[in-house]
Amino acid sequence: MVTKLRLYIPTFVYEIKSIFAATKLRFIVQFLAYILVYPFLWLISILPFPILYFFSDLLYFIVYGLIGYRKKVVKSNLELVFPEKSEAEIKTIMKGFYHHLCDMILETIKSMTISKNEMRKRMRFENIEVMQTIAEEGQSIALMCGHYGSWEWLMIMQEHFTNHKGYVIYKRLANPYFDRLVKRIRAKYDSYLITTKEAVPTISLAKTKGEHIIGGFAADQSPKANKAYHWNSFMGINVPMYTGAEMLSKKFNLAVVFCGVKKIKRGYYSTHFQLITKEPSTLPNYQITDKFMELVENQIKEDPQYYLWTHKRWKHKDRIPTKMTK
Repeated sequence: MVTKLRLYIPTFVYEIKSIFAATKLRFIVQFLAYILVYPFLWLISILPFPILYFFSDLLYFIVYGLIGYRKKVVKSNLELVFPEKSEAEIKTIMKGFYHHLCDMILETIKSMTISKNEMRKRMRFENIEVMQTIAEEGQSIALMCGHYGSWEWLMIMQEHFTNHKGYVIYKRLANPYFDRLVKRIRAKYDSYLITTKEAVPTISLAKTKGEHIIGGFAADQSPKANKAYHWNSFMGINVPMYTGAEMLSKKFNLAVVFCGVKKIKRGYYSTHFQLITKEPSTLPNYQITDKFMELVENQIKEDPQYYLWTHKRWKHKDRIPTKMTK
């Protein structure tokens, strides 16, 4: 037994040292990537918009024309949900989508240095009184939006709600240095990023302190099939749906508001708010989720090129687990 321990301990120590060494090396590589890329991002962010969109057009040529980034996924998604459209119509939507995607990428980088006045001109809120009325009544809000139009520039909205702290549910970036950069950009607009696991304790603490919050949820993407509680039709296809926003709204009595973004022209957006409910606990389970997805679907049908088609949203189509059909 003693002999075995003598053999095991050095091996164990070596493995621990190897793990620490690998972790340290990974952070060094991530830091180097950050300090090399950051200056280029900053230089892009200070470009005037006409030049910025010139580079967006160049990026479109690379992403769509040369690389063909996820073109199979995009084409497959469009053909699945729009079976009535011709090949020419699908191609037109694809080109429009890739142009918009490249604009979005450059506009997100522009967020690093854009002034609040400039962003106010480019992201307008048509009926923000829907949100303000709820805020004045002292209720916290779950703001639900799809990956449609521009969801990044919505952060300027927070300046209208000084008595409500803004949180956005997000997926942490693998590179911690870029993750901190994204958080710093959001913080400039009094909007803070939290992970799904941090949502419940964060909102619970705010409630304990008597604070009000606005929680942002882009909840239209696909959860893991084996972890989904609810399936329903989205664009005519049966798929799993995220229900976290509904769960939190019921748990903490958050008023639920849909945020619909419309692209007016290049670099300019308008936002419309629609109240789903002020009393989430009174509604049957999943009715909030279904209503939200219906509103996202309406947006897509009106102008499909502005939806995020590169995501494999329908990868679990019609694969409801047996336990849920019983």
